Amino acid sequence: MRILVATDAWHPQVNGVVRTLTMMAEAASTLGVDISFLTPQSFATVALPSYPDLRVAIPGPAKIARLIADARPDNIHIATEGPIGVLVRRYCRKHHIPFTTSFHTRFPEYVSARSPIPESWVWAGLRRFHAPSSAVMAATPALADELRERGFANVVLWPRGVDANLFRPRDVDLGLPRPIFLSVGRVAVEKNLEEFLALDLPGTKIVVGDGPARAELEAKYPDAVFLGSMQGERLADAYAAADVFVFPSKTDTFGLVLLEALASGVPVAALPVCGPRDVIGDAPVGVLNDDLEAACLGALTIPREACREFALEHSWESCARAFIENVVHVRRDPKADLKADALGEPTRTAA
Repeated sequence: MRILVATDAWHPQVNGVVRTLTMMAEAASTLGVDISFLTPQSFATVALPSYPDLRVAIPGPAKIARLIADARPDNIHIATEGPIGVLVRRYCRKHHIPFTTSFHTRFPEYVSARSPIPESWVWAGLRRFHAPSSAVMAATPALADELRERGFANVVLWPRGVDANLFRPRDVDLGLPRPIFLSVGRVAVEKNLEEFLALDLPGTKIVVGDGPARAELEAKYPDAVFLGSMQGERLADAYAAADVFVFPSKTDTFGLVLLEALASGVPVAALPVCGPRDVIGDAPVGVLNDDLEAACLGALTIPREACREFALEHSWESCARAFIENVVHVRRDPKADLKADALGEPTRTAA
């Protein structure tokens, strides 16, 4: 089986979407499924307003059509709602090709944090984008329920995984006063990092990541340590060095970093919102509290072994299997086959 994934988020970006797609494709290859990507690397790009280090593709319909033809996919999945996603969606609708989509990012909250555009307008645009999708994949049951309540149809689950070989407990001493409270992610206003940085906590606050708000926050909170963007073993070392992982975001749909921290044996402190609530639930591996300071201090008492054991239940192979099953289900949908027959298109059968 060949699956083409169209995504506006790709390397060198460092975020949960890119990591999810990369790791899922790697796991899918061991299951006999070839996943290729249609990404901004094939097009000219421009900097995203207010995110100068993020670049957005400027795709053309003709090149999109050529790249899809070259890939010869059995199925098409649209991972993002950006320019590439929009044109691939248009191509699929024009040629009566069924496709699936996924919901990764809470754009309504992100947009409203930076502009006067009402969230309701953005939600309406997202509903319109995903409406023709045969399956809208959501990372958690709570997100899936929310999307259904907001009028999205054909919502299915696509859980996430973690690389427990890379992210694991290890002895790392950063030479900083303990306890160490760590946050990892994009340093931007929508991540609510300032709520974490303003807390009166013992020890040291560390932020790993980069973004448009870094210079301002670094100047405003000189006692915090900003380490910039990290990947691979350096990132794994940073996790393992922490005593508590702090996740102040109110807008993330999942928070892949939560699993990476837990796999490293680090308990989580977070607000009781969608994302942390779904990942952790009632498991004794973190503290979810509207008082983030209380959550941080409470998490210090959680055994690291429990965190590691919890994370081991989430693998990239299970993530890949769920993705493939969602796609295969679409291809076996008799309504899609009847529509294809009526339009004179060849019926697609599952591999």
